[in-house]
Amino acid sequence: MQLGTRWNFGAEPPSRLDADFIDRVRAAEAGFGGEDTTQWRWTLTWLEGRPVAELDATGTVVR
Repeated sequence: MQLGTRWNFGAEPPSRLDADFIDRVRAAEAGFGGEDTTQWRWTLTWLEGRPVAELDATGTVVR
């Protein structure tokens, strides 16, 4: 596993991610409408060369 980066919920994901992965992140974020997400962060890691993003506040994982 390789550590990637962190970014705020709702902010622009890292540009090195492909459009399909970013679409999946956005779909996951859409499921939390109405909640206070101001302190939520995504953590990006790379597992066997593939991106894995985990939402720290909920444990939601996007692969």
